[in-house]
Amino acid sequence: MAQKTVFTRTSAPGPRSGYSLIEMLVALAILALIAGIAGPKAISFLSRSKMKTAELQIQELGTALELYYLDIGRYPSEVDGLKALVSAPSSENLWNGPYLENTSSLIDPWDRPYLYRSPGLESEFDIYSLGRDGAKGGSGEDRDVERL
Repeated sequence: MAQKTVFTRTSAPGPRSGYSLIEMLVALAILALIAGIAGPKAISFLSRSKMKTAELQIQELGTALELYYLDIGRYPSEVDGLKALVSAPSSENLWNGPYLENTSSLIDPWDRPYLYRSPGLESEFDIYSLGRDGAKGGSGEDRDVERL
């Protein structure tokens, strides 16, 4: 019977693959710097986009009100409000809508209903949102958004 020879390989401990604690901390510091610089810019962009969304939705509501006016001959009363663009008021038999597809179009980007006034202060009607803070006036994200 032949005897098998078993060779074992002995190697000196060498460098391990992977990352050291220092390398991980440096990478985290770089990520924190990037987040610190880019985070405020992203938040600023988001707030500007909400204001722009409100302006565009108010224009859409104004267009729907003009269509309502063409059918009925007047704008909805404040009692009927903007809901008259989605479902017929009980007092209207000339209503030929819906002028908007759903009631979600009546909600501003801050999850509050758009405000409607008829007659308006300077025109036939006013559509506006009170901005992020929900109070009259303000600046930046808190400013009121009105139909121009």
